[in-house]
Amino acid sequence: MNSAVVQDGFVLRSLGRIGRMTIFFLQMFLQCGRVLARPGLVINQIYNAGGRSLVIIMLSGLFTGMVLALLGFNLLQRFGSEEALGFATALALVKELGPVLTALLFAGRAGTALTSEIGLMRATDQLTAMQMMAVDPLRFVVAPRFLGGLISMPLLNAVYVVIGLFGAHLVGVRMMGVDNGSFWSQMQSSVSLHDVNEGIVKSLVFGFICSLIAVYEGYHAEPTAEGVGLATTRTVVASSVLILLLDYMLTAAFL
Repeated sequence: MNSAVVQDGFVLRSLGRIGRMTIFFLQMFLQCGRVLARPGLVINQIYNAGGRSLVIIMLSGLFTGMVLALLGFNLLQRFGSEEALGFATALALVKELGPVLTALLFAGRAGTALTSEIGLMRATDQLTAMQMMAVDPLRFVVAPRFLGGLISMPLLNAVYVVIGLFGAHLVGVRMMGVDNGSFWSQMQSSVSLHDVNEGIVKSLVFGFICSLIAVYEGYHAEPTAEGVGLATTRTVVASSVLILLLDYMLTAAFL
């Protein structure tokens, strides 16, 4: 009986949270058109969310591509198919590892920064002061950060994939001796536009989810140091779980 009550309470809280987030998104979405009329606000947030994440994205992409090349070469060598290394690494990066790892890194770096920044503005009554001056925080604080994160994710994913392919080429061709022409020709002939589109769609969906959760948690954080810390933790946990869940659903949908 107690377990049933606990489960019912969890379901109701989850549904209430989804409902509040949906209302929050609709209110913010109504402000996005006005924000786009002032592109300077969005460009600044693209730099904050995307530009400042470039270093960790590039390093992660480089080493991911190198590891993929090592493992892929070891596996393909057993079947005498080393020439397919370019195809295998490109497909893994474009369809799966690129969007997922970029989103996880984005949630850990940019998502937490967005949440803590907005949460700190809540804790120091800056958002309340804006409302008292008839300035809508959703338009001038929340919506630009949401759009900046949404636009940054596909761009970061593209950088991740390109750097990852460079790392795979460095290990596969320069170190393992795979033929350079076979590496690129196999990749170009086997990776289709459908595969690229799948990676783009995933990065857009992940960017939407991560940015929405980050700004929502920051905007509704408790106005204390502990509340901002808890909101930042919730951002990372919720974003990571939803990224992996949605990755499975999108992969199944594209098959």
